[in-house]
Amino acid sequence: MLPISFGSDNHSGVHPLVMKALADANEGFCFGYGDDELSENVCSELANLFGGGCDVYLVMTGTGANVIALQSLLSSFNAVICAKTSHINVDECGAVQKFTQARLYPVETPDGKLSPELILPVLGGRGDQHHSQKKIVSITQNTEYGTTYTIEELKTLADFVHSRNMYFHIDGARLANAAAHLNVSLKEITKDIGADIVSFGGTKNGMMFGEAIISYVPQLTQDIIYYRKQATQLYSKHRFISAQFAAYLKDKLWFELAKKANANALILSEKLAAISQIQITQKVQANAVFLILPPDWIVSLQERYRFYMWDEDRFEARLMCSWNTTIEQIDAIVDDVKELANK
Repeated sequence: MLPISFGSDNHSGVHPLVMKALADANEGFCFGYGDDELSENVCSELANLFGGGCDVYLVMTGTGANVIALQSLLSSFNAVICAKTSHINVDECGAVQKFTQARLYPVETPDGKLSPELILPVLGGRGDQHHSQKKIVSITQNTEYGTTYTIEELKTLADFVHSRNMYFHIDGARLANAAAHLNVSLKEITKDIGADIVSFGGTKNGMMFGEAIISYVPQLTQDIIYYRKQATQLYSKHRFISAQFAAYLKDKLWFELAKKANANALILSEKLAAISQIQITQKVQANAVFLILPPDWIVSLQERYRFYMWDEDRFEARLMCSWNTTIEQIDAIVDDVKELANK
């Protein structure tokens, strides 16, 4: 087991209600590959949650969700515009390129957010047979910096993308955290702003495994069922993904867990910001805290707590809070930082 971890929300366990749902689903026999009643009901519930008029597909992993969503709208000569820090660019081992054969166009951003002004300079070469043709703009909500696109930012971006005859993809591994921060429904930050295809994560927010792909262009993405199989994301015992989502969606558990993780991060950031040697580098709008540490503190803290260095040259660390992070754990790391500050 790890020591107290602020390394990732992937380090957290499974919420008890989700674990119970898994145990309850582990009875008797059931059709596989999503042909069971529970899976059909969960997909219908997710479709309603995201505003209807969409198709829903369950997969095992966030990388799988992104790959399949993008592949369904790409040809090999196309390109995807994304933030340089995006998960599809940095942390998916080239999976998008491998499966789609399309190119990624990473764009530098100060806070993980794309904007029309940042995208416009890379739109050259359209219609030129020598250039990859930009077809999709992919954003992460929340971003890898823990920042959150506002409703207006999303609408502006979607309108811009569509005006250039491109599609708008949202990597929503932490979409629940964004909804909790903005205090809005999932429909309001996807369908209502003009998203074309979205992934909705559960693994980072209390589930054991499982993500959902939501397509608002079902007439274009009917081949997802084949891409999902080819990408090894069609889970045979599908009910165990569906059972988790059933518990995750009931009584808005997804929202409450994300809200708690966000609140934990805000408490942690406020306590750390009060220490003069600490510099918070990004707005805390989800469950991540980015901060610059004095370099001689890092080894000592990492002996007691798991966290990652985001930018080693700047001594910038990332601390992630989860749904099961406790105030006692937050106070423990803050007290140890204070002890180092007072030496």
